[in-house]
Amino acid sequence: MAHVIPMTDRPTGRPPSRLPHLPPPLTRQLTRLRGRSPGIVSGMLGGAVAAGLGLGSFAVLVTMLWISSPYPDSGPGGALHVAAALWLLAHGAELVRADTLSGAAAPVGLTPLLLLAVPLFLLHRAARDAVDRAAEGHTPSSARTAWAGVVLGYVAVGAAAALYATGGDLRPSWPWAVGCVPLVAVVAAGAGVWTAYGRPHEPFLGLLVRLPRRLRRPLMPPVARDRYGEAVRGAAAGTAVLVGGGSLLVAASLLGHTSAAVAAFGQLTEGWSGRFAVFLLCLALVPNAAIWGAAYALGPGFLLGVGHTTGPLASAPGPLLPPFPLLSAVPATGPGTPLTWATAAIPVAAGLTLGWFMATAAVRPPAPLPDPATAPHPPYDYAPPPWSARRTLAFTFLAALLCAAALALLGALSGGPLGASALARFGPVWWQTGTATLAWTALLGLPTALVVRGWRLRAQRRAPKHTGKHTDKHTGKHTDAAQEPSRTASKQKPAGRTGAGTGDG
Repeated sequence: MAHVIPMTDRPTGRPPSRLPHLPPPLTRQLTRLRGRSPGIVSGMLGGAVAAGLGLGSFAVLVTMLWISSPYPDSGPGGALHVAAALWLLAHGAELVRADTLSGAAAPVGLTPLLLLAVPLFLLHRAARDAVDRAAEGHTPSSARTAWAGVVLGYVAVGAAAALYATGGDLRPSWPWAVGCVPLVAVVAAGAGVWTAYGRPHEPFLGLLVRLPRRLRRPLMPPVARDRYGEAVRGAAAGTAVLVGGGSLLVAASLLGHTSAAVAAFGQLTEGWSGRFAVFLLCLALVPNAAIWGAAYALGPGFLLGVGHTTGPLASAPGPLLPPFPLLSAVPATGPGTPLTWATAAIPVAAGLTLGWFMATAAVRPPAPLPDPATAPHPPYDYAPPPWSARRTLAFTFLAALLCAAALALLGALSGGPLGASALARFGPVWWQTGTATLAWTALLGLPTALVVRGWRLRAQRRAPKHTGKHTDKHTGKHTDAAQEPSRTASKQKPAGRTGAGTGDG
């Protein structure tokens, strides 16, 4: 019989080590890194592609505006420098404008929040794709590996963009660029990895476990671990009402000052390309205007320059500002009027909404009971037990705290400087906005949650409960669904027992 040599595409044994001169611990570490390298390389590639797509979108937009401009001030290189600077501004980095009339550098740090959505979306998608590719390729990469790869690739491209932007008229402020771009990458990529793994609660519970025991015990009781999501949903509902109310307030004010807003377009520029650029800038600043409107309705208002506050109670005269369509919606200077005081309806609605959401979470409606005529088993009520009044107050206050933190963060992101001296501060003051939000939502949300909870509990007690009885179609008698199966089983006789009795007779 002929000897057959098996031929395979892949070698059956492991290749010998190519680093025999290294000690065994270092060899094991290099082998571990080599096993993880596909996940890191894939994540870095995804992060670099995300940064490149963001830079490319800004470059295309700025280049189109430069081509359509009848009086271009610089060549294509200047347009690309502006695109790189705008990309850094979208991350929250502060820029420095050197070509001023006075010759002194002027900071520009007011970030249009609609531009911030571009890097957040690209980073979130890149992190999700990195985890999915690792799962499809069965590579031994973990969540930390995918996250680190995306962040490193994105930050590397961001550093190159910052170096390139230093040659233009809008130059990045290096402390802001070094801090903001990695921070956005870390947060957005972490959210993408967390979403790819199904949004687990273990990472947040792991942070609570590291707290001291005296703080950990009230925050992590066995029953309360599943209630934090309800507080987050209540805070999200209150935040949505505040921001949505602020946007409606800005829209109503713009409708009342339509002529001034239209005239601002003609005063800023003459050509259609310039008007289109102003329109795009106004569109990018719409989220900022909505948050400013929410801060105005809350009471603290917002700043139009250093020391010039605009609020519902009073509006101080601001500095001499250039005509801008969104600034035409600012109320006139002077004391407040009943029309401006009526904006308090927005935080009132937010506090009532938050309390309503928490009362709904505290008293869950009972699950629908199955039909006893068709159900094989007696019906059971699967409704969870309602929260106590103390727990309802605790989680409602937690939702108010989260809502206040969200408005404070949005207020800090929506403002910034537009120049030096009097133009060094625009937008809401974050701590004032957060404090006012906490006051409105807590003072209105806590009693609303208690009242709605008591009303729903009273309605559930008065509601008729199903007894489990039904009427037989043939006899018309009322039978109990829990006892009917046992009665039916008792009427039936085993066949073996009947046969034995007949034989004995």
